[in-house]
Amino acid sequence: MSEKRTIVLTGASDGIGAASARQLRAKGHDVVVVGRSPEKTRRVAEDIGVTGHVADFADLEQVRGLAAKLLANHPRIDVLANNAGGTFARETTADGFDRTLQVNHLAPFLLTSLLRDRLLESGASVIQTSSRAHLLSGALDRDHLGPQGSWSATKAYGAAKLANALFTVELHRRFHAQGLRAVAFHPGVIRTNFASDTSSVMRLIYRSPLSRLLTSVETGGSRLTWLADGTADRTWRSGAYYVDNREAPVNPVVRDATAAARVWDRSEELLGL
Repeated sequence: MSEKRTIVLTGASDGIGAASARQLRAKGHDVVVVGRSPEKTRRVAEDIGVTGHVADFADLEQVRGLAAKLLANHPRIDVLANNAGGTFARETTADGFDRTLQVNHLAPFLLTSLLRDRLLESGASVIQTSSRAHLLSGALDRDHLGPQGSWSATKAYGAAKLANALFTVELHRRFHAQGLRAVAFHPGVIRTNFASDTSSVMRLIYRSPLSRLLTSVETGGSRLTWLADGTADRTWRSGAYYVDNREAPVNPVVRDATAAARVWDRSEELLGL
């Protein structure tokens, strides 16, 4: 295994996040699990003997509170795994954003920004879970960063995952020289209750007999574990996108440096950073 690390893992109360938390703990790492459900988060944390924090990413004040707790309790953060996400029915959060955009992109962008100094001090790696759904998205709307044109759960999710990928390459560009590493990955089409809160076609697949062909949470979690336990710029390349632990193609928009910088700047404006 690699050297012992402090690994903050969001979306860790269930699914691939919980699976990866168990795998990383078995490798001897100090894992900090973050989840939306108090009961599930406590169960995972107690099962593997680690610290757990509760934060609903649909509430940015909870994200700010989470950042404050992490800074107070963890003098070093070697890996931040922004794994929390999902697709949702159309809903505007109390913060005024589309819930799919906020949970998948704006909240992890805020958390990463609030932890940035600690991450830089630690020479950390930031891992972003970004589904291949981003390949189906066109350019993002310049103002609200969602899909251009009409809204659908599938389009909103693809756009949010495209924002994740753009965030990753821009994080790499801005801070790689200061020792920060950034990577995005697709965990697979995972056998969970994903999309259950929407009318998306994805929901039908997850509830059909085809779900037996989907990737297990253990396998999906192992792909996150491979990155968190690996060594940046040796095991994997900073700024890249991975599928099945191999570097993979991205949406052409991701290679547009102007688009990446624009998403970063607009995210900061929307969040008041």
